[in-house]
Amino acid sequence: MKFRMLLACVVLANVGWLPAQASPDKLKIGVLTDMSGLYADLSGAGSVFAAERAVSEMGGKINGKDVEVIFADHQNKTDIASGIARKWFEQDGVDVIVNAAGSAVALSMVPLARSYNKAVLVTGALSAQLSNEACSANSVHYGLDTYALANGTVRALVGQGKKSWFFIAADYAFGKALVKDSEAFIKKAGGTVKGVVYHPLNSTDFSSYLLQAQATGADVIAMANGGSDLVNTMKQANEFGLTSGPQSLAALVLFITDVNAMGLDKAQGMILTEGFYWNRNEGSRAFAEPFFKMFNRMPTVYQAADYSAVGQYLKAAGKVGWADGASVVAEMKKGEVNDFFAGGGRIREDGLLVHDLILAKVKKPGEVKQPWDYYDVLQTIPGDSAFQSLADSRCPLVKK
Repeated sequence: MKFRMLLACVVLANVGWLPAQASPDKLKIGVLTDMSGLYADLSGAGSVFAAERAVSEMGGKINGKDVEVIFADHQNKTDIASGIARKWFEQDGVDVIVNAAGSAVALSMVPLARSYNKAVLVTGALSAQLSNEACSANSVHYGLDTYALANGTVRALVGQGKKSWFFIAADYAFGKALVKDSEAFIKKAGGTVKGVVYHPLNSTDFSSYLLQAQATGADVIAMANGGSDLVNTMKQANEFGLTSGPQSLAALVLFITDVNAMGLDKAQGMILTEGFYWNRNEGSRAFAEPFFKMFNRMPTVYQAADYSAVGQYLKAAGKVGWADGASVVAEMKKGEVNDFFAGGGRIREDGLLVHDLILAKVKKPGEVKQPWDYYDVLQTIPGDSAFQSLADSRCPLVKK
């Protein structure tokens, strides 16, 4: 399988695209992701690898035309991301952008794809706005969103009698959307929110936020952040003794790379909602094996979604061509998605991929029998109950 080993070099450049000329005889995929920041393990080089693998397994061609994958590091800055996307669409012949790690970046990609009539497959961002107010005929939100994450984890903990909550959240679109969605489920279940504190992206010191949360006496201290921010929050919570105290710690977004980074001794017992687990079935294990050989870690839901979304896009492009981005997205919405990632899933008219999720619990260190086998799967959450219903959608594409 072809995989560019120069990935390690791209993070050294301010702009990481590869020089290319637009060509009507080539389908070009641009993986726009975080190659060097707090989401690099969640997306990054693994997302490029997943996209290239999907292309390779389709034979590297669509309708006799070559398919090329390029990539860039957006550095978690929307202005850099937008500049790359414009150049890709205007000059470099990119037909579809994949991943768009980070909700602020993803939300900036949607209007650009619409204005150039290209496509964007958002696999690396979670804000539910992407299939609501920000929905577009040129975009697909593929994987997880803040509504489904809050729905699964909040309901599970409130069902255990943990009804008062305090949030430590990232101060940008993702964190705010996750708090908003969580608050709605908490209040609906008769719970209360004792407060929320927002921190800058890529913070290192969470002590004041944790002490503030501890002082409220809330049943649950919920982290609405991710990547290294989440890992640092949990490590410092352990230093303050919060992981063994009367309050429960909940990570509303928890990736397997986060669990590995913080250690099972700190993550054990945490309840999480997930869209992909590498050891779930034969298909997921087959996807994970070559990934592990390349990176010495297991893939995240973002990287599995990259593979699945690119495969679905290529199938649709093979039927309708790729000159018209909206037409490819419309074709993707027909029928079901049937692969290891989203068996029986479907892309709705609001652009949201609806598929089954899992509720899982992080194992204790002594329960782990093989490397990275960190989760006990408690139940399957049917997609129709996990994600927001179309009846409640705020997407202008939805006919009511």
